Amino acid sequence: MLNREDNELLTRIGPGMPMGGMLREYWVPACRSAKLERDGAPARIRLFGENFVAFRATDGRVGFFNEGCPHRCASLALARNEGNGLRCIFHGWKFDVSGKCVETPTEPEDRRGTFADRVPVKHYAVHEAGALVWVYLGKNQANPPRFPDYEFTKLPEDQIAPRRGVIHCNWLQGLEALLDSAHVTFLHASGLGGRVGQDFYKQEAAYMLETGAPTFEFIQQPYGFREGALRDQPDGKTYARIREVAFPFASFIPAPPGGYSLVCFSIPIDDEWTAQWYVGFNVHGKIDPRPRAIMGRDSGDPDFFNSDMGDVSNMWHQDRKAMADGHWTGITGRGNAYEDFIVQESMGPIVDRSQEFLGTCDVVIVRSRKILLDAIHQYQKDGTLSFCGPEVNFNRIRAISYAYPKGGDWKKIDPFNPPVQQAA
Repeated sequence: MLNREDNELLTRIGPGMPMGGMLREYWVPACRSAKLERDGAPARIRLFGENFVAFRATDGRVGFFNEGCPHRCASLALARNEGNGLRCIFHGWKFDVSGKCVETPTEPEDRRGTFADRVPVKHYAVHEAGALVWVYLGKNQANPPRFPDYEFTKLPEDQIAPRRGVIHCNWLQGLEALLDSAHVTFLHASGLGGRVGQDFYKQEAAYMLETGAPTFEFIQQPYGFREGALRDQPDGKTYARIREVAFPFASFIPAPPGGYSLVCFSIPIDDEWTAQWYVGFNVHGKIDPRPRAIMGRDSGDPDFFNSDMGDVSNMWHQDRKAMADGHWTGITGRGNAYEDFIVQESMGPIVDRSQEFLGTCDVVIVRSRKILLDAIHQYQKDGTLSFCGPEVNFNRIRAISYAYPKGGDWKKIDPFNPPVQQAA
């Protein structure tokens, strides 16, 4: 468990908070590229307890500003998007993609130019990659840190399918759900049970159902760690879920070689709300963008795929009859993400980790909290930013799941060139 002081340090991410200051120094996904149309409606985006707008200008460039117009703070999400800039509907002031005020039609004509030059517009560095618009909200806008060019960020857009969930809980709760391999055997048991069969995509479900207490081994990495969650099987094999954790936000979810891949990001909206990005991608060719092909059925809205999830007032639509009839959670008709989200929300907006009683299965959680605490202490001490140094090769991060003869070594498996997988 964490003491309350450390829990506060890790979870409070608003303006002026230590963790919020550090997390703003990393590039974060803000919205899908497809959401922003040339001269289309600006997108209202909330990150780290602050409100912003993103828009695509006439020439295709993306701008990212504070939401409030610097004149009288009217929302620029209402602005006219035209002529390579946003024009506030209140008084007609216009701002180009670079953040420069270019027109102030309410000022006397002879001083409009000099007045516009003095108008402060808070804008932020953006980068489009992996079918996403990323933003850097940190202090050094003139010289942002290196972009995390993960494998999927270099793929064509027809090989990537990003989806965004929204959950009423702190970002760390969302992240920890993505790091916990032990819960899969239980929380997702009913979904796994429907997949058991001879195809290896189904056989791995049987492997997870067979053993509820995996053992864990780690390879420390400059971006975080590679984790092997190992389950010995009655057939003489060991099933390894080899996860990659790229702090502070990303968990690469293990999947069989040759299929779709999935990386998830837990991004703070504010202290009590989280944007959980599920980015499905296929390094081998086009991806089926339908939700079921990647992570199960959802609401159909890629910007809020769990909008139909419910909340505590209706107990997230849990079906007790389905539970009595054999469904493990009673959360039916949806993918694993819904079950994860509901459990995280059920803890309350910010869980009091001083009340936890942890076990062997929580070694990944304990390890991750220590790594994050070390990172924030180092950042507070001298401004050093962890997890993104020049030694990190982001595009060589890939998670896989794999079964091999008992006694083998998962650490020798190259996820980019694994041995041929044998079906059980």
